[in-house]
Amino acid sequence: MENLNFRRHRRLRRTAAMRGLVRETELTPAHLIYPIFVQAGLSGRTPIEAMPGQFRLGLDAVAEEARTVSRLGIGGMLLFGLPEAKDEVGSGAWAADGIVQEATRRLKEAAPGLVVIGDVCLCEYTSHGHCGVLRADGSVDNDGTLPLLAETSVSLAEAGCDVIAPSDMMDGRVAVIRAALDGAGLGETVLLSYSAKFASAFYGPFREAADSAPAFGDRRGYQMDPANARMALDEALTDVGEGADMVMVKPALPYLDVLRSVREAVDVPVAAYNVSGEYSMLMAAAERGWIDGDRAVDETLTAIRRAGADIVITYHAKDWAQRQ
Repeated sequence: MENLNFRRHRRLRRTAAMRGLVRETELTPAHLIYPIFVQAGLSGRTPIEAMPGQFRLGLDAVAEEARTVSRLGIGGMLLFGLPEAKDEVGSGAWAADGIVQEATRRLKEAAPGLVVIGDVCLCEYTSHGHCGVLRADGSVDNDGTLPLLAETSVSLAEAGCDVIAPSDMMDGRVAVIRAALDGAGLGETVLLSYSAKFASAFYGPFREAADSAPAFGDRRGYQMDPANARMALDEALTDVGEGADMVMVKPALPYLDVLRSVREAVDVPVAAYNVSGEYSMLMAAAERGWIDGDRAVDETLTAIRRAGADIVITYHAKDWAQRQ
């Protein structure tokens, strides 16, 4: 052995202090966004069966949630609304007294420094559950949906949202929303586009939580084919060209290759959404003792950051931050 010359990689792994010194990927609460579901007509909070540890919140519960998230140093909150009534065009999405608009005002009053992100889509507000208005043949009318997304974006920004995040996957939405915000004197509002949003099976628990499953068909006509990576780059570059300040890859774990490619292709911040199905399958395995839940969460969030995400949207945010 004395004449052998080989690398001693283990020297840098010998102690916790040494491992910390050479760690390449940083993960802090400030890198995380915590999504919440706010339900009209609800008092307090009610558990989401398909997402252990997550809740639908009434308006009376959002202020305390905001204070907790702010105290933990989490980067911000992403809001999804469950209205009391739905219609064919999703008019509740842009109502001045809509559920997300009211929640935003309460969040901002409780935690003024917290970044509030408003999701922009019609699926939670339409009676048919699709992300846009429908033509007579039941297909989604891309261009007919764009003005409604713009109106929703302006309404949310006027209510106090710092960031507008269109998740509908209509072509041209970023350009139309950016023009609408600027035209309404809301030019400082940040636009985070769900650029590479794939038609994924991992959204299942979310659709129960948000009551947003389509009443017929599916969303593969507008969300992306999981087989396509180059198209994801095209979507991200298109959105940046149309005025997006940040772009997103969703889901995260099955698309880490796409996340890395997007990170290398654009100069704007990149977010990744660790979605409901990713969350719930980890929680289910941890509840059964099949994996160490805390370590699995650490590894998951670190992997998403390592792949290139500047921001990680995750239902683990609050619990993870409390452990730090």
